[in-house]
Amino acid sequence: MDSKKNMTRREALKTMGAFAAGAALSASGLTAANKLNLKEEKKTMKVLAINGSSRKNGNTADVLNLVLKELEKEGYETEHIQLAGHTINSCKACFACTGRRNCVFDNDMFQELYTKMTEANAIILGSPTYSADVSSTLKAVIERASVVSDTNPGMFRHKVAGAVAVARRAGAMNVIDTMNHFFLNKEMYLVGSTYWNIAYGRLPGEALKDEEGVSNMKNLGQNMAWLLNRLK
Repeated sequence: MDSKKNMTRREALKTMGAFAAGAALSASGLTAANKLNLKEEKKTMKVLAINGSSRKNGNTADVLNLVLKELEKEGYETEHIQLAGHTINSCKACFACTGRRNCVFDNDMFQELYTKMTEANAIILGSPTYSADVSSTLKAVIERASVVSDTNPGMFRHKVAGAVAVARRAGAMNVIDTMNHFFLNKEMYLVGSTYWNIAYGRLPGEALKDEEGVSNMKNLGQNMAWLLNRLK
């Protein structure tokens, strides 16, 4: 009795809330197993793939889908965003994003994309090789995301990351480096494969004929799932 009298308002509200929640669950007919399932659903991790190619559903999309398929096998929720057809404006270096946790300019899709990046548990960046580097659209995403996260520290900390590139012949290592530098500089866990995550092809569908590249992409997805499983 004395303990109830001495209970603070916060403790009383907490007790009342727990009681009300329990009553609501009982009234809804949820079993213990259902409650457990609800708890597990809340733990579902999200994987976001961003495709920097200017060609929709091309070789870069094909290899990203290989990675995502392996993660889906492990029960992870995936989303594949293709930047083809979209214009991402370059960073204006105004630093107005300080303390706002997103870019202040809303005249393109970046704000929405950045929100998805921060909500995801894992991020995969993919790009074809343009002038021995990532596409200009993806570069704009990387630059703006870098500034927003620099002025709002920790937004990407401990997320899982992976990078994939497609090339006709050469320059793909620079593409991988650009994406990996972003990941490492933002305190993310970078995942690799048995070799560089690169597939070779020029015409649509040719990257899927690169057997070693396909194997590396699948292994990348499996390695990302392994790490995510241990971070749950």
